[in-house]
Amino acid sequence: MSHHDTDEPTPEPTAFQDFALDPAILRALDDLGFESPTPVQAASIPPLLEGRDVIGRARTGSGKTAAYALPMLQCVADAPKEAGPVLALVLAPTRELAQQVASAIDDLGRHLRIRATAVYGGASFVPQLKALERGATIVVGTPGRTLDHLNRGSLDLSGTRFLVLDEADEMLRMGFLDDVEAILAACPRSRQTALLSATMPDDIRRVATGHLHDPVELSLDDDGPRVDHIDQSWMRVPQRHKLEALHRVLLTGPPGATVVFARTRIGCAEVADALAQMGIPADALHGDLNQAGRDRVVERLRAGATRVVVATDVAARGLDVDHVSRVINLDLPPDVETYVHRIGRTARAGRDGEAITFVTSAQRRRIGGFEKALGITIRKLDVPDDLAIAVHRQDLLQEELVEASSGPAIAEAHGFASRLVDDGWSLHDLAAAALARLAALRDVDLRDPDALTVDEPPPQSQPQAPHHQAVPDELHVRVFFSIGDRQGVRPGDLVGALANEAGLPVPALGRIDIQHRKAFVSMPPEM
Repeated sequence: MSHHDTDEPTPEPTAFQDFALDPAILRALDDLGFESPTPVQAASIPPLLEGRDVIGRARTGSGKTAAYALPMLQCVADAPKEAGPVLALVLAPTRELAQQVASAIDDLGRHLRIRATAVYGGASFVPQLKALERGATIVVGTPGRTLDHLNRGSLDLSGTRFLVLDEADEMLRMGFLDDVEAILAACPRSRQTALLSATMPDDIRRVATGHLHDPVELSLDDDGPRVDHIDQSWMRVPQRHKLEALHRVLLTGPPGATVVFARTRIGCAEVADALAQMGIPADALHGDLNQAGRDRVVERLRAGATRVVVATDVAARGLDVDHVSRVINLDLPPDVETYVHRIGRTARAGRDGEAITFVTSAQRRRIGGFEKALGITIRKLDVPDDLAIAVHRQDLLQEELVEASSGPAIAEAHGFASRLVDDGWSLHDLAAAALARLAALRDVDLRDPDALTVDEPPPQSQPQAPHHQAVPDELHVRVFFSIGDRQGVRPGDLVGALANEAGLPVPALGRIDIQHRKAFVSMPPEM
């Protein structure tokens, strides 16, 4: 195996424009917010674009999917847009990785009008058969289901130009080696092959020797993004209580933006709407949004107009916002690579960041596997109780007062306070009255934390709804809006508009009722 040495050192590419990629691919990269290649991409893409076979040892989370997907798309860019033969195949060990890779290829190939067809076990044959019958330029599959389609005659690999074995060591561990060998034998010997693996056991070396032609060998397991600078923790939360636990976590924690990862597009929208109903403005970012909608959400987050974005993995792939201070995984990611990609959205540009993952009892051992794979410790935390929320709000109020004490209006405030003192107010009574008013607007309990009567911490099986001191709903007035769900208005849209455009305090807002052509928001009369 060669190591791709040359007489003259080749400068490492610093931008995707440095590669000889189709303009349509570069346009997709720009859409997704990708600017600079990771080390594994910078090393792998040039030899793959030259048509060389590659065997690469890449650490999880190093960006290896794009490292082979971009040359693969370049290889099939000239494919006819109508139904044609399978020109590229990716083998992945798990259903989750196959789906993730297919989605990534769809994103990167959007302007080439090339989509990937995913085939995997645990799902009906019929939709996969129909997709293959319509014509699939790129297929991403698990070895077992790919071999099933091959044996049934529904998958023809005789014209395959580009083949990838992704996480080859994991396929070996899961007992797929014989299936992989059979699939390789069904592909033309003239194909180009990339084998990527975190480790290189002897059986993987044997596959490489028998099926790759003079491969370039790349060892990049010490490169790629690190996560040990991110404060990572996990909370034991049953599935049915995750929304309540999320609400509590969002009521505590650092300032700045939060990205919440949901598993599905539907779950993403439902969580965002539920948070808005709870008084926390949130935007949804998922694959059903068009590019203008995605750009609008990202721009609102970047400008600080929204503090919480609920996203799916694919939709968040181009999300690059420096002031994201926290990532929350509503569900344990399917693999370590997805976990790394998710939490890498925080702690950008030298800033602090934290990541919290909700874990069910059955998933506890998998968190230990993540720790081992990444060489880190992920702390266990409890879901915040009422006391933690109350203390956090007091801390935020104190920080707000400290900031105001050096603000531009402090001189006028001193003058007004002096006039009130001359009228007979004591400074203590004046400060207390001002704090009481501000605390009511911010929904802050001002009692001494040691004197607060708070229930025991919420059991991990039954998180409780947080205590609020907002105005009771029966004392609210209902404000009418002449728009409704006919125009696509969601609760989060109204809460965001009232908070960000009108400057109204979110905790003081009450019930939101959206009808077909109208909407009502309850709020205190003085607002």
